[in-house]
Amino acid sequence: MTRTWELWGGVVTASILALPLSAAVIVLLARHRARAGHPSPMRTALADVGIVAGTLPWVWMILTPSPGRTGISLVPFRDLATLAGAPWEEVSVQVGGNLLVFAALGALLPVRSPRLASAARVAAVAAVASVTVEALQYGLRLGRFASIDDVLVNTLGAVLAALITRRWWAPRIAAGIVPR
Repeated sequence: MTRTWELWGGVVTASILALPLSAAVIVLLARHRARAGHPSPMRTALADVGIVAGTLPWVWMILTPSPGRTGISLVPFRDLATLAGAPWEEVSVQVGGNLLVFAALGALLPVRSPRLASAARVAAVAAVASVTVEALQYGLRLGRFASIDDVLVNTLGAVLAALITRRWWAPRIAAGIVPR
């Protein structure tokens, strides 16, 4: 855990220090939307800022250069199988971190938009975002390994987070979307 703090303590500190700014942006955005007659100003402001504030630190970590070698792994479950024999600390950092990368996005997209209020749509958005980040890791030669397993676990994390927030999803009927 000491090594994790050495690597990412700055990101964690910056994220914590950004919380008051995030709260102020939520209030200002909600006020602006309320004046414009938006039907759910606070819900959408919370979701918009939460998606950014909850996802950006993870993307910052992922796109930080590392002294490792750059590569790509396109065989599903190969990297996860390799992790099975690793120490629990490494497994928890790798799997836990990947589950959290797009958790805020997954939890709040369906709260934000009735059009995205389904697990399948959250999975699609999270998968595209994850593929984009993995492609950037590889293409920018950041000393990181791009893996299809990261895409799968990132997407799973987003879907699980979405299911946790299910009771707060934006109503589909109010938006004129008829559930199937």
